[in-house]
Amino acid sequence: MNAGRIFEAVHTALLTNLLLAIACAPLVLVVLTTDPSRTWPLLVLFAPLAGPALVAVFTVLKSYPSPVVKVFWTAWRTSARPALATGTVATVALLVLGVDARWAWGRPVGAVVLPMIVVAMTLLVITTLLVLVVLAERPEARLRDAARAALYLGVRRWYLSLFSLFALVLFEALLAARPAIAIGVVASPLLYVVWANSRFTLTPIGRTP
Repeated sequence: MNAGRIFEAVHTALLTNLLLAIACAPLVLVVLTTDPSRTWPLLVLFAPLAGPALVAVFTVLKSYPSPVVKVFWTAWRTSARPALATGTVATVALLVLGVDARWAWGRPVGAVVLPMIVVAMTLLVITTLLVLVVLAERPEARLRDAARAALYLGVRRWYLSLFSLFALVLFEALLAARPAIAIGVVASPLLYVVWANSRFTLTPIGRTP
């Protein structure tokens, strides 16, 4: 890879990070300026915005080296409704499971319930990620079909799903510790790992790595 291609890749990554931050501006603002442990209701409120933003990022990665800004906002507009719906359902479900986990913690029933909640949360996150990748690859896909395929393949190829989940957890850890670095520098590389791995996970339904 020559210097020109390296510069182009770095420019694309940084610009994509900026567009991601703009698309998730309310969420980013809460993370950067408040204590998330106290303002978590705002995080829950704005979390669905990440849906169309992630679809847009995945579309930019798929379309590289096409013009980043045009591809990003076109994908955002195209996927806004289904991606917001996906993000909202996932956020509400995670909130409910989190409340259940908090209730079960320290109780005798927790020994049985908590592992089930952890598994449910894991499946929910993996399925949501795969659905967003499907929306980036095939914007015309129906959410019900995408969710069914994502859940099936996410479980069938669990080792790939766990790798994507690890990359996402790493990003979340960096976001909590160094939000500016996570959003401004690390987001695109880690999301590339998630996208490429998820795309490979979806190959049985016609995706190509």
